[in-house]
Amino acid sequence: MLLAPTPLDQKLVEGEQVRFRPEERSTKLPQTGGCQCRQICYEIAQEPQLVYTCHCLDCQRLTSSAFSLGAVVPEMEFRLTGVEPRQLQRSGDSGRVNTRVVCAESGSWVCGMPRDGVIHVKGGTLDDMSWLRPTKHIWVRRKQPWVKFPRAMNSSKDSLRDRAVSFLASLRSPTQR
Repeated sequence: MLLAPTPLDQKLVEGEQVRFRPEERSTKLPQTGGCQCRQICYEIAQEPQLVYTCHCLDCQRLTSSAFSLGAVVPEMEFRLTGVEPRQLQRSGDSGRVNTRVVCAESGSWVCGMPRDGVIHVKGGTLDDMSWLRPTKHIWVRRKQPWVKFPRAMNSSKDSLRDRAVSFLASLRSPTQR
């Protein structure tokens, strides 16, 4: 069943700056998801710290799309269940080796391995993706020419690594800095 675009969808397409009220941002928790064959499932107990799209060539090839959608969640708030996933290692555009967790049966890319206390979950594996709203685009220098961003959208020509380090540092209490 196809749903008609909402006024919010239209604002995002037209590039208007969208401000969410707190009740529009909140998500029913826990959120669940998994691979296509459901042999691997997961539960997220906390809202993502960041929702982003990645336009790197690796993500384009691995998702068979123009970009991938990711949600950054605290490692302690993510629980993976089911069969033992397969781990694929690839060098990204940055040269950094990334380990992807995929289902050995369906080949679905579910998430990355924990790093720096967070896990990058693939947005398309959530059972309900309707609440995801990307707030960041990365590797935009690799984006397809037809991809256009809303004016208010943050973007980065490169990866999240440097920004993630500073973001994680900002989450620490002043006594931990």
